[in-house]
Formats: sequence, C-alpha cells, structure tokens
Amino acid sequence: MVQQEPAGALGLAAAGEAAAAAATAEVRLSRRRWAVVLLFSSYSLCNAFQWIQYGSINNVFVRFYGVSTFAIDWLSMSYMVTYIPLLFPVAWLLDKRGLRLIALAGSALNALGAWVKLGSLKPHLFPITVLGQVICSLAQVFILGMPSRIASVWFGPREVSTACSIAVFGNQLGIAVGFLVPPVLVPNVEDVEKLAYHISIMFFATAGMATALFILVVIVFKEKPPYPPSRAQALIRSRPTEEYSYVQSILCLLRNGNFLLLMVTYGLNTGCFYALSTLLNRMVIHHYPGEEVNAGRIGLTIILSGMVGALISGIWLDRTKTYKQTTLVVYIMSLVGMIAYTFTLSLGHLWVVFVTAGMLGFFMTGYLPLGFEFAAELTYPESEGTSSGLLNVSAQIFGIAFTISQGQIMDCFGTKAGNLFLCSFLFLGTVMTAFVKADLRRQQANLDNEQTKAMPEACTDPIVEESKL
Repeated sequence: MVQQEPAGALGLAAAGEAAAAAATAEVRLSRRRWAVVLLFSSYSLCNAFQWIQYGSINNVFVRFYGVSTFAIDWLSMSYMVTYIPLLFPVAWLLDKRGLRLIALAGSALNALGAWVKLGSLKPHLFPITVLGQVICSLAQVFILGMPSRIASVWFGPREVSTACSIAVFGNQLGIAVGFLVPPVLVPNVEDVEKLAYHISIMFFATAGMATALFILVVIVFKEKPPYPPSRAQALIRSRPTEEYSYVQSILCLLRNGNFLLLMVTYGLNTGCFYALSTLLNRMVIHHYPGEEVNAGRIGLTIILSGMVGALISGIWLDRTKTYKQTTLVVYIMSLVGMIAYTFTLSLGHLWVVFVTAGMLGFFMTGYLPLGFEFAAELTYPESEGTSSGLLNVSAQIFGIAFTISQGQIMDCFGTKAGNLFLCSFLFLGTVMTAFVKADLRRQQANLDNEQTKAMPEACTDPIVEESKL
C-alpha cells in the first residue's frame, strides 16, 4: 500500500520550491517601466479631471441645466457610488487577466464618457451629461486600484514607493487641473448660448485628449516586464497559478487586523478629501461671492501641495521604510491642517485661505499613496489590486456619507460646522492609525530572498537596467 504525503507537507514543499526558484531567478529593471507608469498617470489624470469638472464650477452648471446644487454634487458622487459594487468584479479581472486588459478598459471607457458628454450641450439635456459622467465613473473603477500593482509588477524595491506616488500623481494632478481649467474655460456669463459654447470647448478638448491616451495605451502598455524587478515579485511569479484563490485572498485580507484598521483610517482621510473637493466651490463662494476662479485656484493649491507631499513621502519611504511612523505623522498633520483651514476660511482674507489650504493639501493629499504602499506591505503576498480596491471602497463609502452630511450641515449651520464635522473624523482616524502595527511583510520577503540568494550555491547577479545588457 502506497502512503500519500500529507497536504500540508506538499504545500510546504511547493512553497520551498517557489522560494528557491525566486532566489535564483534573474532580476532586471525594464526601461519601459517609466513609460508605463507615466501613461497610466496621464489617463488617470484625464479621468480625475472629469470627476471634478462639474463641482469646481457648481454654480455655473446649476444655472445652465436648471437643476439643484445637490444634483450637480451627485455628478461627482456618481464616481463613488459606481465604484463600490464593481470593485470585486474588476479586482478579480485584474488578478485573472492582468494589467493590460484593465488599462485598455479604463482608458476606453474614459474616452467614451467624454464623447457622450458632447451630446449634452443644451439646458434640457442634463440626463445625457449624467450618462456620460456615469460612463467615466465606470472607467474610474478600472483605474483606482492600479498604482500599487503597477509599482510592484514593474519597479524594483528601491523605486516601488516612488513609482506608486507617481502613479497616484496623475489622479491628483487631474483634480488640480479640474479645479483650475473649468473656471477659466467656462466663465459665469449670462447668455446661455455663449455658456454652451464655452462648455463645448471644455468637453471637446477632454474627449480629444482621452482618445489620444487610449490609442497610446493600445500601443505602449504591456502586461508585465520580461523579467521580475524584485525578489518579492519573482516569488509571486514562481507560485503555481492554481495555488492562488481570489476568494481566499479577500478572506485573508479581511482577517488581517492591521489591514482592517488601515482600511478604516484610509477611508476616513480620503472620504474627507472627497467631501472637501466636491463642496469647495460652495464653501468659497459662500464667503467670497463672485470668486469662482479663486475657488478653483484654492483647489489647485490643495492638490499641487499634496503632490509635493506625496512625492516627498514616496522618496522618504523608499529610503527609510518607516511606513507606520510616516503615516501617523502625515495623519496628525492632516488634522492640524483641516483645523487651520476651518478657522481661517471665514476671516475675509483669501491669501490666508490659500496658505492654510496649501498646508492641508500637503498632508491630506500626500497621504493617499502612503495608504496604498502601507497596505501592500501589510498584506503581501496578496494582490495589490485587491488591497488597494478595498481601501478605495472604504474611501468611496465615507466619501458619499461625508459629502451628503457635510452639505446638509453647511445648509443648516454654515461652513464652519461642516468643516468641524470633518475634523472630528480626522481625529478618530489619527487615534486608530496609532494602533496599526508595522508588519512589513513585503520588505521581509525581499530580505529573506536576498539572504537566500547570498548563499554560496546561489548565483549573485545584481539588479541591472535592461538597457545595460
């Protein structure tokens, strides 16, 4: 009678073989990696611009379409509503079919939504602009979970956090452009025909850009580099396909206490950012009537300062790997910035608002890539697309709740009460962040594989640029 080995022993043997294969695998950095991340960043920019292009001139679209401010707010919130039910199907596609299919779908839907909006250039055609915005919100589902996955699949361990920051940059820059450009292209003129003409210029330019980016994605965007860029990625590639279970991956994430804490704190911070971005025009116009352009510039200041913060955070993480400490400090400063913004908005001095908004943006917007990268560390070797997706679902849920609640509070009690509402949740998030443990599994995997690689019987090829071979 032949005895079978226990399943656990077979699993350990398979894991050992995978680790050995990863330790001896050839590791290279592809030259194409920068083109991939910059292209992704560009079509993410275009999609984020379409998210905020209505909210940044809320009062103009209210008058053009003859609808309520809440209806225009919902054009922004549609992005959040659409994301929640579609996250898991898209994350499953990302794991099963890979980066290229998701990139093609996201950029194609983004372009399609932009063209549909061109059919809504009459005041009675508001439902058409809603349809176009919903299509763009579908594109966003294929975009938001990609930064950490692109960074892990294409970049080495010394670049991964910086690459994730650059990938997130596009989305943030798109919001910045969405605050700056619409008030300039669509002035608040009385003549409805002239207003429709100005709106058409914005819609045509957006559709043309989105189409060009889709064509570039078809040509340039590849599934993965020919060789793994890191030992951790080599270990994932060496794992048998049948060993991976998408449902099991989600269950593992939901059993990870540190990740659950991070998911809630990320949702609180990013939800506050979504509410602030959506309602910024209403807040500024309330205290500074007729300052639509400056309202857009304040939004631009928030985002640009946040991009600087994100870049500095990414470089800092690549050098120090202090994920927990950096995340906590940035969260505390986001709270301080929100408090400063709350109490200076009504002082009557726009330059003060610019300063406090810049401080708020540096930390609040700069936190976004930190959350993605910390999650990737806490959940390795689970898919970065799944962990990022769960973070974004949390952000969308809190974003919807905060936007609706803050809008109602502002209508009843004023802007200061609405902003204090956000401050209270940022304080809660700060306290919860302090309880997240720095279990850096991805860094440990790289370390373990490097130690295995250093054994005498293993080869010692360095990580090199593809162009040098």
